[in-house]
Amino acid sequence: MNFNFQNKVALTLFLIAFQFSFAQKTGAGIGSEVVNVVKPYTPTISDAFKVPETPVLDDEGNAKKENVKYSIFSFPVASTFTPSKGKAEGVERTKRQHLYNNYATLGFGNYGTVNGELFVNQELGNNDYVSGMFRHLSSQGGISNVELDDKYYDTGIDLSYGVNNKDMSWNVDLGYQNQIYNWYGLPADFGSTITADDRSSLIRSMEPQHAFNAFNAGGKIAFSEGILSQATLKFNHFADSFGSVENRFYVKPTVQFDVMDEFIKTNIIVDYVGGNFEKNYTNTAAVKYGYTNLGIAPSFVMLKDDWTLNIGAAVFFSMDNENSKNKLFVYPQINASYKVVGDLMIFYAGAEGDLQQNTYSDLANENPFVSPTLDIRPTDKQYDIFAGLKGKITNNVSYNIRGSFKNERNKALYRSYDYSETSTNEPYAFGNSLSVVYDDMRTVSFSGDLKAAFSENVSFGISGTFSSYTNDIQQEAWNLPQVKVNSNLEVNITPKWYAGATVFYVGERKDMQTNLLFSTTNSAPISLGSYFDANAHVGYKYSDRLTGFLRLNNIANQSYEKWLNYQVQGFQVMVGANYKFDF
Repeated sequence: MNFNFQNKVALTLFLIAFQFSFAQKTGAGIGSEVVNVVKPYTPTISDAFKVPETPVLDDEGNAKKENVKYSIFSFPVASTFTPSKGKAEGVERTKRQHLYNNYATLGFGNYGTVNGELFVNQELGNNDYVSGMFRHLSSQGGISNVELDDKYYDTGIDLSYGVNNKDMSWNVDLGYQNQIYNWYGLPADFGSTITADDRSSLIRSMEPQHAFNAFNAGGKIAFSEGILSQATLKFNHFADSFGSVENRFYVKPTVQFDVMDEFIKTNIIVDYVGGNFEKNYTNTAAVKYGYTNLGIAPSFVMLKDDWTLNIGAAVFFSMDNENSKNKLFVYPQINASYKVVGDLMIFYAGAEGDLQQNTYSDLANENPFVSPTLDIRPTDKQYDIFAGLKGKITNNVSYNIRGSFKNERNKALYRSYDYSETSTNEPYAFGNSLSVVYDDMRTVSFSGDLKAAFSENVSFGISGTFSSYTNDIQQEAWNLPQVKVNSNLEVNITPKWYAGATVFYVGERKDMQTNLLFSTTNSAPISLGSYFDANAHVGYKYSDRLTGFLRLNNIANQSYEKWLNYQVQGFQVMVGANYKFDF
């Protein structure tokens, strides 16, 4: 059925009216009710409940525990699993290299050079042994533009016997050395005051050869327990072909003991040297010398955290036996180190001094062209104050940087002798020998070292020193360079082949020499040019016993002067072999 619009409106109005008729009654009220207030409301805050510091335990929970017994009812379980036996993994073993007790080396080179060595060592029992060493190095000379014979020989033999026990070890040593050299370093203007014929005759009449002979005996003993820790004893007899004789006796026992929980170590030193030269440089008198130095040097070490402190001192009483003069010397011997960054960086510093006994033997071994007319006296090394850093950059690279200030009295310096061209001169008096002069000097030096092992087969090292000298007496620090640099490289190319190289640089030095027939008022120092020397070697291991080698020295073929008027040999080649063996 359809409704029109008017019908829809009417129905809607009817429903609204019906709803209102049930919603309320006409004329009805809400009504009223009486509320009586008995007490006004006052809020309060109750006390906070505090947990007691010591809890009250429930007796039931704190009751004695009952022992509970467990039992396992086991029964076999059938299994078909069968484990296989384990097999150890094989480890590849490298063959242990045999170490031979003896070896022999022989090499030949240009300039008629021969180099030989023989070392033998034999165990006589479980604790004792005997060993011997023979060495020889010689050259027939041949340096360019040298008018005198420049050959040399150096031969020595050493014997040793030793015993190593649990509580004590000792050894005795015997040695002999013979050296032959020539004073071949004539001045560049030698003969300028005489005719050419007289010069040639004078040079032909010269006999510049001289020889040294040294005999030494000594020993060392060491104890594992007791106050006496060790003792060293040496005796050396040194003589030359011009009648010079020198004897030196040296003994150094070391005692150690505890004082107030500190470990005290004390060195006791007795050092005697005495000798004579038949003539002085002007042939007017003989030269005699003799010194006895008595010293004691206690020290102890303190360790605290990263600090290590070594505190000590040395006291020497020096007696000039020829002049009846005695002196007392006191030296500091203190050094400390601090680990700034573990082993990566260690700071160290100290102050040390010493009384150095100079001898004809030591001076001639350092410079074989000295004359047999020297002035011998000890050097007073008052103090050497130093500080530096050392450590590791990596596990394979280490370094050391050091600076120092040194003060010395009577420091020995080599200086060339003044000369004349008289035919009656001794063979060392033609400007071809060096003297020893003494000076009070202060030296400031800085040095650095770097060592690296890039692998098991490659290692490298370099070091350098820069020094500045201040003299009180002499015009210059004779024959002391301001700069010295050294470097080396070693490489194992293959298990059979190896090679290496060394390079060193020595800066300019000063010397002075005057022909006595000329005026000496305008004498000026002479500069010896700096020099660079490169050396290399290569070797082939034919077997565990036999190795061949090739050595190249002065590769740049420089005719530099190590001492004034003393040129060195040029490019040198040596070929040889080394053989190891056992008896």
